[in-house]
Amino acid sequence: MQEAIKKADVLIEALPYIKAFHGKTIVIKYGGSILDEDKIRQGVIEDIVFLNFIGIKTILVHGGGPQISQRMKAASIKTEFIEGMRYTDETTLKIVSEELAKLNKKLVSEIYSHGVKVKGLLGEKDDIIFAEKRKAKKDLGLVGEISEINVEKLHKILEKENILVISPMGKDKKGTIYNINADDAASQLAGMLKAEKFVLLTNVLGIMRDVQDNASLISTLNISEAKKLVKDKVVSEGMIPKVNSCVRAIELGVKKTHVIDARIPHALLLEIFTNTGIGTEIIK
Repeated sequence: MQEAIKKADVLIEALPYIKAFHGKTIVIKYGGSILDEDKIRQGVIEDIVFLNFIGIKTILVHGGGPQISQRMKAASIKTEFIEGMRYTDETTLKIVSEELAKLNKKLVSEIYSHGVKVKGLLGEKDDIIFAEKRKAKKDLGLVGEISEINVEKLHKILEKENILVISPMGKDKKGTIYNINADDAASQLAGMLKAEKFVLLTNVLGIMRDVQDNASLISTLNISEAKKLVKDKVVSEGMIPKVNSCVRAIELGVKKTHVIDARIPHALLLEIFTNTGIGTEIIK
């Protein structure tokens, strides 16, 4: 009986959040090694399906870095990273496109198996993401940055399909296709859609003052505090682009961003529908 009462208490705690977010849009970025782990992926998908059934529109932007690197290694193609970006020539671009398309199809299929409406979109083929060549100190090849997103088309699709799965590639007005960093693509999509939330799924607890100490997890930050952590090198390496993506999303109009650990069962639901949350939220 006590266990049943606890479950009811959890539902009551979630009620004001369910009411507040009904009909709103949430953008989630999901990729890296955690995309390949079946148990974690199924948990994430179950959370997204739950969001759908309580009336929240969800856009899932997926990466595929490890899968692309494995494919390139198998083909004996050297992977080169410049400023954290994968140098992309024509051969690499073809592999990136094929791997992202496979992952998109897989995610759509697994979400659809739960009996919900879902649509997969390839950023460069479905006229969703438009890009231009990314400027850097050293040439990155066919790496792009978003110049425009077809927001009107996305809204029309979201009216029919409450879940969209988008791969982060784009093309310019001449039809040249570009590889786009998934964190960047997701944060700009969230910003341009004025999403209620932007959530980064990772394999760490969140933003920590000391990566070796889980007790140093920072539960809430504002933009200026987040920027200072990067400047002071408290935030370093792979967490820097994630923090920058969250900051950019807020500056573009997203109300709140989150960095959470997808390895925690139902991390999405715990972060969104409980008073304490489990990761780091960044607010304006």
